[in-house]
Amino acid sequence: MAYANITSGARTSSFGALNFSGFSAFVESAKASMARYAVYRETVNELSMLSDRDLADLGLHRSQIRSVAYEAANK
Repeated sequence: MAYANITSGARTSSFGALNFSGFSAFVESAKASMARYAVYRETVNELSMLSDRDLADLGLHRSQIRSVAYEAANK
């Protein structure tokens, strides 16, 4: 059995209807992600510059730097 689907008329995308809410949400999400990543990188860089003794004073081990930075960026 054959099936045919015929559509007529012009298709309009969300851009054709001037609906930019989806694009705006995407841009805002990208900005937020970039800001979180900047906090993550800054935290990693600052903690990496500390000596092992300074990290121990903070109750951290060098292996914990990335997880601490992740928590700082995503709180």
